[in-house]
Amino acid sequence: MGMSYSQTQSGAYALLLIEENGDRRIPIIIGGFEAQAIVIKLENLEPPRPLTHDLFKKFADQFNIAVTEVMIHKLEEGVFFSRLVCNDGKSEYSIDSRTSDAVAIALRFGCPIYILEEILEKAQLTNNPSETEVTISNEPENKFEPNGRFETFTDDELYKMIDDAVKTEDYERAASIRDEIEKRKKKKG
Repeated sequence: MGMSYSQTQSGAYALLLIEENGDRRIPIIIGGFEAQAIVIKLENLEPPRPLTHDLFKKFADQFNIAVTEVMIHKLEEGVFFSRLVCNDGKSEYSIDSRTSDAVAIALRFGCPIYILEEILEKAQLTNNPSETEVTISNEPENKFEPNGRFETFTDDELYKMIDDAVKTEDYERAASIRDEIEKRKKKKG
């Protein structure tokens, strides 16, 4: 569906995947390099030198390997796990991948991106498209904050927490912290 820059975390972006024949949306927090690789392909831009994902595509093409689909198959502690399903005309292979890389590669190969239903149910945004807060259903309380809430932390503490969450690839936690910071900014006006 699109990409947005995080106002609270330098270099962090939210990739929003949307269901093809529905309205469920999945937010995935990704780094700047991955966001750039996705946006370049979405906008049909031609970088002066191939990016890593373009190199992967050229390499696969040279050896007659196609990526036929991407499967987002697991969500663990806020991190999405994906597989690239590849075919060389004789055999099918499944390769583990970070979801941001898998999306960038899927765009280059023009292949579908699938997600298991239980992950879609667990990580989808609310049904109201105008709503800005991320709602994770069936998610246990955050183990780091009381009741999964951030109101008791200072802005400086939140910025440090979001840095730590991104470094450890705990993107769901980073998104929750980002939402709290955004909420505070709106209140301050």
